[in-house]
Amino acid sequence: MGIKEWLARPRNEAREVQVAFYGGSFTGLDRSRQHELLSAVQPFLEHGEVDTVRLSTRPDYIDSDRAFFLKERGVGIVELGIQSFDRKILEKCRRGHSADDVEKAFACLRRADLSVGGQLMVGLPGETTCKVLNGAHRLADLQPDMVRIYPTLVLRGSPLAHLFDTGEYIALSLGKAVSLCCRLQNIFAHKNIPVVRMGLQPSESLERDLIAGPYHPAFGELVLSRLFFKKMRSLLTSLQKQRSTGTIKLYLSSRDQSILQGQKKCSANRLKFLGLFNGVDSVFQQRQPRGTIKHEIIP
Repeated sequence: MGIKEWLARPRNEAREVQVAFYGGSFTGLDRSRQHELLSAVQPFLEHGEVDTVRLSTRPDYIDSDRAFFLKERGVGIVELGIQSFDRKILEKCRRGHSADDVEKAFACLRRADLSVGGQLMVGLPGETTCKVLNGAHRLADLQPDMVRIYPTLVLRGSPLAHLFDTGEYIALSLGKAVSLCCRLQNIFAHKNIPVVRMGLQPSESLERDLIAGPYHPAFGELVLSRLFFKKMRSLLTSLQKQRSTGTIKLYLSSRDQSILQGQKKCSANRLKFLGLFNGVDSVFQQRQPRGTIKHEIIP
């Protein structure tokens, strides 16, 4: 489907309209091909129908010349496929770039006044929890404009599938991956860096070729639900100690109803089992920001 067809679809007029180039390293294409693709977007940028262009690429495929080339042609956001900051992991995965390349790419893109995103993976061969957390802290220190986190999956026909078959690679469990991503989410939230996606976009081809790994079609929702559960448990534990009689009234965003419930209502049921929902009345409000919880104790 082309740009015109997408623009003709019903959409929220207040949201920014982006054209995105994903699925490869855009700046690794021949310069003439890059120019051809970006030129196709120019009329829509000039007429205000499209606000900006977003693309993804490898850290070692960015330098000052490439960065300013992109800026001059309407690109506003460049996402870097970093995956890890650990030298041995990058070598084992044959990524072809180093942590130094990441820092250089950030510097070049910032000088060109481009927004920069970073993509990390959890569960790569040779990775440990310590290495995952260290990588997240290093990325957070670079102050990206947004982050995506992907769990490593074993797909049919891939080199990783061979390592999995021979027992040289053990995939993360879903629970472990969710737990790790909760910790990463907290690292970025501490520095006000938005995590715009966790988990791969579900597709028929992905599910058909999946051999192993922590796949779930709503992986990000699982992470947010676990984080919300911990937040609710801490708050309600404190409020229940303060309440002798009366009702605890909670005000939450209507968009947080599903993450409060959790997968198959596991989070809500656990809070009930702990007795933390006793005397609690929840009110969901459309205009309340997501992730916020307001409360009062009514005698």
